[in-house]
Amino acid sequence: NLESELLTKYALKRAYVLVDYSKNQQELLQRLGVAGALVLKEYLSPGIVLGLSWGSAVSSVVEAMEVDETYHIRVVQLVGAMGAQNTVYDGPGLVQRLAQKLDCEGYFINAPFIVDKPEVAKALLDNQNVRAAMTLAKKSDIAVLGIGSTNPEYSSFYQAGYVPIEVLNQLRDLGMVGDVCGLHFDIAGETPELDFHTRIVTIGDEDLKSIPIRIGVAGGSGKVQAVLGALRAGYINVLVTDENLAGELTCI
Repeated sequence: NLESELLTKYALKRAYVLVDYSKNQQELLQRLGVAGALVLKEYLSPGIVLGLSWGSAVSSVVEAMEVDETYHIRVVQLVGAMGAQNTVYDGPGLVQRLAQKLDCEGYFINAPFIVDKPEVAKALLDNQNVRAAMTLAKKSDIAVLGIGSTNPEYSSFYQAGYVPIEVLNQLRDLGMVGDVCGLHFDIAGETPELDFHTRIVTIGDEDLKSIPIRIGVAGGSGKVQAVLGALRAGYINVLVTDENLAGELTCI
C-alpha cells in the first residue's frame, strides 16, 4: 500500500518499501543496500552506462551486489572525490569496487568534489580528463544516488569531516534540507544559485535529471525532509526506502 501511495503522490516509476525490523540505523542501511542491489540488478543490461554518486547508502548497495554473470557495461563517477580518508564511501572507491564485481570498466573523475574558488572548479571541469569522464556521466542510463541531509546528525558531508559545521549551518540558514550529488535543494525541491554550487565538481542539475533511471536509496525518519526535497526536485524517480520514512512521506 505504501509503495502504491508513493507512486501516485510523487509520480515515481517504481517504489520499494522495506518492512522495518532493523535494530539500528546501521542495520537498516545494510538492508537498504540489499534491496537497492536487487533493484539495480533488474535494470542492468549489456552496453549501459551506470553512474554512481557517493555515501554510505550507495556503498551499502555496492557491498550487497552479487552477480553470477559478466555485465558489459561502464560504471562512472557522477561526483568528484571527497578525499582519501573516505575511501569506503568515496566515488572512486565505489566505482572501482562495483566495476570489479561486475567485471566491467570503471571511469573516474580525477578531481576533488569541492574547491575554494569558482574559477578552480571551472578549470577542473575544463580539464580534458575530467571533461571526458563527465561527458560519459551525462550519458548514464541508470544512476544510483544517495540522498544527503543538512542535519548534522544525518549529514555524510559533515560526519565524514569533509564539510565544516559552519558551511553546513550556512546551507541550513539558506533553507537547504538536503542534496543529491552535492546539488542542494530546499523543502520545495528548489535548487537556488548558491556559492557552494559554484565551487563543486559534479554532474549538472539538468544532466542529472535527464538520466532515465535515477535510483535513490535512503531510510530512517531523520531523512524525511531530504528525501521529500529530492523527490520534489525531480532528482529521484525510483525510490528504495523503509516503511517509517515512506509512511511519513505519504502523510505530507
